[in-house]
Amino acid sequence: MCAKQVKPREGEPPTTGHEWDGIREFDNPMPRWWLWTFYACIVWGIGYTIAYPAWPLLTEATRGVIGHDTRADVEGELAEWDAKNAAIKEQLIATDLTAIGEDPQLVSFAENAGAAVFRTNCAQCHGAGAAGVQSLGYANLLDDDWLWGGDMEAIYLTVSHGIRNTTDPEARYSEMPKFGADGLLDKGQVGDVVEYVLQLSGQQHEAGRARAGAVVYADNCMACHGENGEGDREQGAPKLTDAVWLYGGSREDITHSVNFARFGVMPNWNTRLSEDELRAVSWYVHGLGGGE
Repeated sequence: MCAKQVKPREGEPPTTGHEWDGIREFDNPMPRWWLWTFYACIVWGIGYTIAYPAWPLLTEATRGVIGHDTRADVEGELAEWDAKNAAIKEQLIATDLTAIGEDPQLVSFAENAGAAVFRTNCAQCHGAGAAGVQSLGYANLLDDDWLWGGDMEAIYLTVSHGIRNTTDPEARYSEMPKFGADGLLDKGQVGDVVEYVLQLSGQQHEAGRARAGAVVYADNCMACHGENGEGDREQGAPKLTDAVWLYGGSREDITHSVNFARFGVMPNWNTRLSEDELRAVSWYVHGLGGGE
């Protein structure tokens, strides 16, 4: 119901002049304590915006008359902790990668520091739990199937230089031909070799086509993936005989890989992380369960 104008009854406090379903709103003054508190908050807010950084400008916020800088506070705390950890960071850098596990204190530091580095820089692709994302080609770091090797030195090299990037001349590099898209194999040959790869990995396959695919495989794939599909870590060629697949192991996924190839890129972290961070995150990844 719409509000209607009413006059206050005799002896009652003044009203706002409105009534809703018989309910009138009195026009009583606010309590003085509430008003003074409200005014004090306004004064405090004005004083705060003058004293501290507050108003955003084009490139930065107003500095405030007292010159307080929360960024400087954070940077100061980081510098303080860096100074406290300087000795053990130097020890981590000086220690051979394979010898880190011999020092419990160094192990504790590397695990905690590496976990922090991983969560900040690696989890976006490999996942918070490091299980990767198969559909996008982000490797699972929990298993023992490694394209470029899973020992400490190999993981460190991969993290440091990355894979197939254009910014580090020492990046791990391999490139599979686009057998179907570039016409290196016709549709029938692609189908045959896919059936043979399915056979290698113990999946259901068409036996007749797989026999024909073995010839196609020997002529086009064996140089990288090995005679029996065992892979080659020197070339980053994946093993084809197990159930671990970077981009999926179904007939459709393998067909897509043969036709169009895969070309995942990982950045080199040696320009973004310090040496102690590279070593710490390499130790952390190695200890997730799949390191050799």
